[in-house]
Amino acid sequence: MMCSKHFPSWLHAWGDTLEEAFEQCAMSMFGYMTDTETVEPLDTVEVMAEGHDMLSLLFHFLDEWLYKFSADEFFIPREVKVVSMDQTSFKIRSIGWGEEFSLNKHPQGTEVKAITYSAMQVLEEEKPEVFVIIDI
Repeated sequence: MMCSKHFPSWLHAWGDTLEEAFEQCAMSMFGYMTDTETVEPLDTVEVMAEGHDMLSLLFHFLDEWLYKFSADEFFIPREVKVVSMDQTSFKIRSIGWGEEFSLNKHPQGTEVKAITYSAMQVLEEEKPEVFVIIDI
């Protein structure tokens, strides 16, 4: 019998704006997967997401980026930039610069299996912060 274990791990990110906090959270997630300093910005990928509140927007934003890596294009970004964020209709558009993940070039880190809602927080303070638990 095969068994898969999921271990939770925290992502904690912040920025001068909520957009920056989201960007840093995405890069924190990719930092588990590889050393993002080894990634060259050769290609551009766009990710759009929407939700019904800020928590679901963050969840879907990270989930869409995870999909680009794990199921779609094996794309790993060196940088993610939020181009637009509508905090009223909860929509986000972002762009990542990076390349296809290759074990020959990028050190293998920890696989991120899923984003969770568990204990997720979006704090819109003077310095916005986000907290996300991921399954690894």
